[in-house]
Amino acid sequence: QVQLVESGGGLVQAGGSLRLSCSTSARTFSKYAMGWFRQAPGKEREFVAAIVWSSGSTYYTTSVKARFTISRDNVKNTMYLQMNSLKPEDTAIYYCAAASGSQVWLDDEYDDWGQGTQVTVSS
Repeated sequence: QVQLVESGGGLVQAGGSLRLSCSTSARTFSKYAMGWFRQAPGKEREFVAAIVWSSGSTYYTTSVKARFTISRDNVKNTMYLQMNSLKPEDTAIYYCAAASGSQVWLDDEYDDWGQGTQVTVSS
């Protein structure tokens, strides 16, 4: 089982930036991809971004393109989500997850999940 621990959430004003980190166990190398999802109060969990562990190919949901950047450090077994130009609608609990499947925008493809980190963007 892959262990995932998120950090870096917090309170920020609109237009500000945060960087989320997801520390993983070495067994993530057996996974196809890593991703970030988020869930706002009263809403369903939604895909944010993903990165294929071996190739570095990235995927983003439309609403965060050009504002968020996903990356990974294979040596540190850590994945990051740099979030710039944050908006109040980005407020949510952000989860990192590890996927065995290739349709990385679908949460069913993910086997392991972190506990989440709260991101709050004030207007």
